[in-house]
Amino acid sequence: MPIATKYLTAQQAAARLGVTTETLYAYVSRGLIKSERAPGKTRSRQYLVEDVERLKERQELRSDPQASTRRSLNWGGPLLESAITYIDSGSLYYRGKNVINLAQHWSVEQVAAFLWTGDPEREANLFRQDATDISGKVGKLLKILSKESDQPPIERCQISLPWIGACDPAAYDLRPASAAMTGARILKLLASVISGAQQSHSLDRILQSALAPRRPAARRPIQMALILCADHELNVSAFTARCVASASSTLYDVVAAGFAAMRGRKHGGMTLRVEALFDEAILARSAAATIESRLRRGEPVPGFGHPLYPEGDPRGRLLLSLAYGTSDKGLAELSRELCRAAFEMTGEHPTIDFALVALSRALSLPPRSAITLFALGRTIGWIAHAIEQYESGQLIRPRARYIGPPPEAESDP
Repeated sequence: MPIATKYLTAQQAAARLGVTTETLYAYVSRGLIKSERAPGKTRSRQYLVEDVERLKERQELRSDPQASTRRSLNWGGPLLESAITYIDSGSLYYRGKNVINLAQHWSVEQVAAFLWTGDPEREANLFRQDATDISGKVGKLLKILSKESDQPPIERCQISLPWIGACDPAAYDLRPASAAMTGARILKLLASVISGAQQSHSLDRILQSALAPRRPAARRPIQMALILCADHELNVSAFTARCVASASSTLYDVVAAGFAAMRGRKHGGMTLRVEALFDEAILARSAAATIESRLRRGEPVPGFGHPLYPEGDPRGRLLLSLAYGTSDKGLAELSRELCRAAFEMTGEHPTIDFALVALSRALSLPPRSAITLFALGRTIGWIAHAIEQYESGQLIRPRARYIGPPPEAESDP
């Protein structure tokens, strides 16, 4: 579990490492841990928690490599190298740029180009490419899907990926520049599937027209939501995408795998549980009573508390500020009351899952729009991770520690 503070005292750092303070000072002198003068009128020093955690992981690796690996798979230390996303001290960065600033000033296409190629100026080349080779197949697919209008958008997207992927031979070119072009075609495909018609507009405009046709003011919040959802380091869907990409599968297969993981109720499916929380609060006419009732039943309160953001999810804060600024003051107030009650009873802050539902409802978007926004935004990140994995050329193939019954003894012939 990440530590909320950035610094530790000498006693805290030594205790965390299981050493004496004299040994801690020796680590500092050897440059293994950084120390700084503590604020205020004091001669004491404080120690960077990131250095302490890194040294602790090195100790664990030497003493028990298997234990260190198990810890890494569950909110533990870094599992592989990536230049895409960095999370530190309650802030989130895409390739070194603060995500909040990107959401406020960049377009979705610019962020996608930046994550895929490192150059936001590539967005015009990527998203205005000629895709006539697959456009006819997309048109046929949309006609078929129109007969299944009761099917949620995320399921329609899943159906479309293998269908169009089989008709896009350029997708088998996994070189970074070609993969980025394929990624843009996939995003446009998914946006067309969600809207029900082939489109040439920007992604946020397509979604605004499809989900909130009579609310042009919804376009900017939708754009910001997509950017904030684009990536979040090695979450379960991104790691799944990397594993599939490491086998040299096409981006269509990579994104299909990401969708499969995203729908899980512990990941993007969490938004559906938050939807139910809102419905309960509306029915009970009391946010506090709804939270209290869940706690009394021993049930978790969905959409609150993120291990990487003990002081609050910055993505959630920004999206909630957008929700509070909409014309639907009733839903905005309900969101505030749920956040207030949850914090008073659990001490937890809202996550992006909660904020996506609050924003979707404040904008009067159709049911399940929160997971639709989440999945389409996160598709950008899956593609970025796949491109990075293609470049590495490595197959992700961890070993399992066998804990089953012992092998049978071989009998004599």
